[in-house]
Order: sequence, then structure tokens, then C-alpha cells
Amino acid sequence: MVRELVKYSRILEIVGDTLKVHLPTEQQAETAVRFGDLAVIDGDEGSKALAQVINIDRNEVTLQVFSGTKGLSTSAKATFLGHPMRVAYSENIMGRVFDGAGVSIDGGPDLSSEPQFDINGASVNPAQRIVPKKMIRTDVPMIDIFNTLVESQKIPIFSVSGEPFNPFLARIGIQADADIVVFGGLGLIFDDYHTFRQSFEDAGVFSRTVMFVNQASDPLVERLLVPDMALAVAEKFAVEEGKRVLVLLTDMTAYADAMKEVGISQERVPSNRGYMGDLYSQLARRYEKACDYAKGGSVTILAATTMPGNDVTHPVPDNTGYITEGQFYVHSGVLDPFGSLSRLKQNVIGKVTREDHSQIMNTMIRFYSEARDAAQKQAMAFDLSDYDQQLLKFGALFRERFMDINVSIPLEDALDLGWATLAECFEADQLLMKQELVDKYFKKESDGTAAAE
Repeated sequence: MVRELVKYSRILEIVGDTLKVHLPTEQQAETAVRFGDLAVIDGDEGSKALAQVINIDRNEVTLQVFSGTKGLSTSAKATFLGHPMRVAYSENIMGRVFDGAGVSIDGGPDLSSEPQFDINGASVNPAQRIVPKKMIRTDVPMIDIFNTLVESQKIPIFSVSGEPFNPFLARIGIQADADIVVFGGLGLIFDDYHTFRQSFEDAGVFSRTVMFVNQASDPLVERLLVPDMALAVAEKFAVEEGKRVLVLLTDMTAYADAMKEVGISQERVPSNRGYMGDLYSQLARRYEKACDYAKGGSVTILAATTMPGNDVTHPVPDNTGYITEGQFYVHSGVLDPFGSLSRLKQNVIGKVTREDHSQIMNTMIRFYSEARDAAQKQAMAFDLSDYDQQLLKFGALFRERFMDINVSIPLEDALDLGWATLAECFEADQLLMKQELVDKYFKKESDGTAAAE
């Protein structure tokens, strides 16, 4: 039975980009409108605008107008479509770019005739989830060795504005051994959007990539839809086609700021630092889409989250830290080994990776920690021992060869480089590692230089 669409003409008020509509009776409001449904606003002179239901209070419905309310008056009419935002899903969306309303913006063929599905699907049945146990290789040594990315993991990149976290995120998308990459851009300036797209095209991976992009000049409400679209498409690929999908989102702080602006326009009482009280729930609803399906593929989420003022106690990174399974901390162009954490790495280290992985990881972090102490002693003009000099040499090599986010090395080569770096700086009896591993992998030439296997 086809639902009859009715136009409602009683507009109570227009505040910011929101519009409040009065429906004749409470019963009609309950049956005709649902939270998240779409509506078409007919303005003066035949103009039309898309809107979304963001609040229902008895028989008063608040709509967020995508393109803004400029030019609309209280004589406008609202027609509720009876369904939430939908997105196209088929093999034809690969290598395409869409905006926050699901409309293609790459100049390619129109996909409105492709099968569409609602982006607000139900959560995964917990019985269909399995324990994460597969590694996603990124060829970034600070990730692959020290904070391994695991399939179905949800993990943010904590950084500050001005740091190169977007190029870093793009490089992970290019190098990761995932079947499909789904990218969600939130409030991006055009240069950043163009950089992501150009990077994927130049690397030859655009054909396995789907992009949903909300630019800074686009409607604010579309920014709130991008993560849902990206994750809904990722779920479809994982469940129906068994694909290993990597979802890249940037920047989730922009997403939270958009939530705050919408909340303020609704005159909701703010919570911590102006953010709404449901910030945690809204973030968790998106991040919990990460899943390794028992009868399908997997969805892994890697999301950039900027920390205003480099403040980790800011509500967005603070709430994110409770939801996710670790974080990567990027600052000064390096991936900090002490600020970064992967809570799932023990599921794969030494199980699906080489036998020496755990020992190399622990030993190099121990030496780098001591190298920082030695550097502090040097800065304070204390006398340095021969061992301190060894540590300083190791610290410099470690930062250059491993911590720089531009370094790209396959895992096995990175492990070999770790042994070689240790051999350049220390003797075998200083390593305090399992002797059978030292005998197998630690090689030191007579002139003091190292030779890795």
C-alpha cells in the first residue's frame, strides 16, 4: 500500500537552520512522522529543500533543513516522506564520491536508480560477533610492530590541528591490506578533500574506495549523516559480500561540533563545555559498528579526532577514549609510542606474526624509554656513561627509522630493521631477551655494524 503524502502548512517558527511544524493532532504526529525521517520543504517561488526530523514534541515536529532556512518563511509547507536518509548500494558505487546527502559529486553517472537502503539499520546481533584475531597490515612500523591494528578494531588518531594526520590517514587507507576502503570526510576544506581523492587515485586504489564527503561549505546537517552513510555501506559489503572493510573518518571533533550546533538550535541544555549530554551515546552508536562477523567479513574503524588545545580531557577525545580500543597519538610529525595504545594487539602478536615480534616490541620500547631519560640527563649537563651514549644513539635511530609517520616498511622488514638497530647500539648481553631469539636474529659484524637477516 502506497502511503499518501500530506503537506503541512502550519510553520510555528524558524530558528537558525531549524523549522518547527505543527501537525493537526498528536495521533497524526505519532503515525505520520518518525525521528530521523526526511521531509521536503516547499518554499516561496517553487523552491524546495530537503530536511530531517530531529525532534518530536507531541504534535510539534522540528526539522533540520539541509540547505539552511535562508529565503524560507512561515508560509512554507512540509511534506514528510515516511523514511529516513537512504544511500545507494551496488558494485557501481565503487570508485565514486558522494556528498552528505548521498548525491554523487564526482561528475559520474547518476545512481538514483540503484538499490537504496536506510542508513539507520539495527545493531549487529552480539551472537554474530567473533573475537578479533586477524591483523590489518599498514606498513607503518609504529602501528604494525608496536600498536598492531586488528580487524574489527575501532581506534582513533588523536592529534591537533595543523598536524599531518590527514595525509597519514590517507596513506594507511592506501597501504592497508583491506578489501574495501570507505572514506567519510567531515567538514573538510576543499584542499583536504582533493588531497584524499588524489592520493587514492595516484596510488591506484580508487577502484576499491567509496568516498562520502561533507565539505566545510556544505550544509551542517549533512555532516551528521556522513558517518552513518559510510558505516551502513561498510556493513553491507561486510555482511553480504564477506569483504574486509576499513572505514576512515576525519574529523570526529567536527562531527561532535555539528551535533552541538544542532542541539543549541533546539534550545537543549548543554552539558560539558557546551556539548550535549548524549555525546557519549552518539559517538558509541557509530564506533560500535566495528565488527568481525561470524558469517561474513569485518568492519574496522580508524577515525581522526583532533584535540583542541592538545587537551586530552576535552569532551570529544575524552568520551572517545572510553568507547574505543586504544588510540594512535600523532604529534610533531611522529607517532608517539607512549601516547599510543592498541588494546587488541595481544590477540595477534606472536600468533599471526613472527615469533620475535613481542620481544622486539618490548625491548625497543624499553630502550627508547631509557634513551629519553638519558637525553634529559644530557640536557641538564650531567655526566653521561658509555651506556647513556648507547641509549642516545639508539633513541636518534629509533625516531628516524620507526617513529616518523612517513616511514613505510613491511612488518617482517621492520622487525629485521629492529634487530639491526639494536645491533648497531648494544651488545647481545645487554638485550635481556630470550637467548634462542638472540641466537637466531641478532647479528653483529666485527666492525660494530649490524647485519639483519
